[in-house]
Amino acid sequence: MRATVAELRGVTKSYGRGQLALAGIDLQLHAGEITTLLGPNGAGKTTAIKIMLGLAAPSGGTALVFGGDPRRARNRVRTGAMMQIAKVPETLRVREHVQIFRSYYPHPMSYEETLHATGIEALEKRLFGTLSGGEKQRVMLALALCGNPDLLFLDEPTVGLDVDSRHTLWSCIRHARAQGRAVLLTTHYLEEAEMLADRVIVLSKGRVIADGSVQEVRKRVALRRIRCQTTLPLDALRAIENVASAKSEGDSVEIMTQAAEDVVRVLLARDHGLSALEITGAGLEDAFLALTRAQTEAA
Repeated sequence: MRATVAELRGVTKSYGRGQLALAGIDLQLHAGEITTLLGPNGAGKTTAIKIMLGLAAPSGGTALVFGGDPRRARNRVRTGAMMQIAKVPETLRVREHVQIFRSYYPHPMSYEETLHATGIEALEKRLFGTLSGGEKQRVMLALALCGNPDLLFLDEPTVGLDVDSRHTLWSCIRHARAQGRAVLLTTHYLEEAEMLADRVIVLSKGRVIADGSVQEVRKRVALRRIRCQTTLPLDALRAIENVASAKSEGDSVEIMTQAAEDVVRVLLARDHGLSALEITGAGLEDAFLALTRAQTEAA
């Protein structure tokens, strides 16, 4: 068992006029593990992070970081955060930003290691305002890491980045995990969660509706994916019994169903020229959509 770095126990958070952001959630973050927090807008992700960062107090329940109150300075200096709302002066050079942020912490990472961990050595003399989007994100990650945190919060770290920049940042995040840091990642890119996460926690309407490995969360949904090349129109595919959805994917179609074998039999009977047939389990995105949809319909 990995050491527990942070946890929420039955945490609730309500705002004015009965607005409930969190409804008694339990979650744990462990050392050397990337936990991805997923959920639609308004699910409570930002509120949960603010509580663990000590920026907000729970209305009920208990929040612990390193076994104590997240608002205590000795616990806060052991955390790092890369938040979407964060902004830094664009007229300072990268090295100035890193050196200033390092000075805030009692036991910071060395300047050289900070640059190396995020691959920004070549940027240290550049003005922050002259950097590309991907370069800025790597600098922001460096600022989150320079305090040598044991717990790292990353809120949508790759939003708006191109594929190469995203993969570079993924490598930095994996390196942080390899160093034994606990990482909490929020993202709307389900592919990103699938590639990085050791654990996935899905929030909906302030409640945890799934918590486990990527594979375990996938198994919560019985849907399977059929891909094939067929002459049957989409309307005809959607009319087949047990087909949940059907859409075009280039020169193929993608069909989601809970009864893959039955649907394939119908396809083969109706289209003798069917080809490129492939059946796989539901991906994390499919599971996420099904779980949150079920939660909404049950409300």
